[in-house]
Amino acid sequence: MARLAQTHGLTDVQQEILSTVRDFVDKEIIPVATELEHRDEYPQAIVDGLKELGLFGLMIPEEYGGLSESLLTYALCVEEIARGWMSVSGIINTHFIVAYMLKQHGTQEQKDHFLPKMALGEIRGAFSMSEPGLGSDVSAITSKAVKEGDEYVLNGQKMWLTNGGTSTLVAVLVRSDEGHPEGTAPHKSMTTFLVEKEPGFGEVRPGLTIPGKIDKMGYKGVDTTELIMDGLRIPANRVLGGTTGRGFYQMMDGVEVGRVNVAARGCGVAQRAFELGVQYAQQRHTFGKQIAQHQAIQFKLAEMATKVEAAHAMMVNAARKKDSGERNDLEAGMAKYLASEYCKEVVEDAFRIHGGYGFSKEYEIERLYREAPMLLIGEGTAEIQKMIIGRRLLEEYRFQG
Repeated sequence: MARLAQTHGLTDVQQEILSTVRDFVDKEIIPVATELEHRDEYPQAIVDGLKELGLFGLMIPEEYGGLSESLLTYALCVEEIARGWMSVSGIINTHFIVAYMLKQHGTQEQKDHFLPKMALGEIRGAFSMSEPGLGSDVSAITSKAVKEGDEYVLNGQKMWLTNGGTSTLVAVLVRSDEGHPEGTAPHKSMTTFLVEKEPGFGEVRPGLTIPGKIDKMGYKGVDTTELIMDGLRIPANRVLGGTTGRGFYQMMDGVEVGRVNVAARGCGVAQRAFELGVQYAQQRHTFGKQIAQHQAIQFKLAEMATKVEAAHAMMVNAARKKDSGERNDLEAGMAKYLASEYCKEVVEDAFRIHGGYGFSKEYEIERLYREAPMLLIGEGTAEIQKMIIGRRLLEEYRFQG
């Protein structure tokens, strides 16, 4: 076992789960990840393997067929999977956020209907907040739901939907002015709808179209899509929690947990970049010795390892805080910000250690170099994280003059 990024105080069950996942990553993901990524191919065999391991139900309560594990266990599993291929962790993370939102906010009927099949991976989740013109400004959402009888009619266009094609359940955030007088704060007139659909592209149910995959620089394999609603009819019993106007809070709760998992992804990618860099530095020779023996390279390795260790520690702290029932938005924001920034830097240093070969598609570091930037913008940009951190610090350290 490597010295870096160890987590102390884990139970025997947690250690067994992590050992199983790491073994799966080493045998089933790393050997095929780069080839699948270059083809932008959905990793169906890997996803089937994760279903068998029970990872789609890792945090779903036992009463619904899940494993009832903690956020920490889940985040450490995400770290391992991202170490193999970050796209696979994205497939699980969006599913997990929807399951978490259902567990925390769903009606009993919604939990009974969705969670058992989600635990088995038979229903696969995705969630949708962003729109083409708003980016991180969630309060500016224009997609709308209007009540007609015992149904709602949804219209609008959503963007950056991870698992948009392969999912069968999408939690969609839209504006719903019903019961909210004019002048109500924007975040108090939003509702999350649970939209069931067929997997695939095109019109996946009447009034709902998934146009196709967005072609991306990295983060390939996983399908990222738009979602277009044109007269989409949703029954009232598919309002998450049964009450309109709560959507913004429900989504922010899910994203807060998701940020811990983005931090975990950054930790996993950085770990893999360090492994590749330290291995290559001992294989490549210049001026009659391993490049690892040159002080310039040793300094890079020292900085990379320190960043891997620091990011891991902050991610673990944020997860443990949420598991203890405490508010963790400050810690989750810090962990996500630090892990994503450090990931980018560690990957770039590993790329530099590889020299010209880092630019070749034959070497794994080329893939990591294209994947790392996604973490700087996913689940809220680095700038948004700093705004959240700054505001929370001013709450905590309010000047009593």
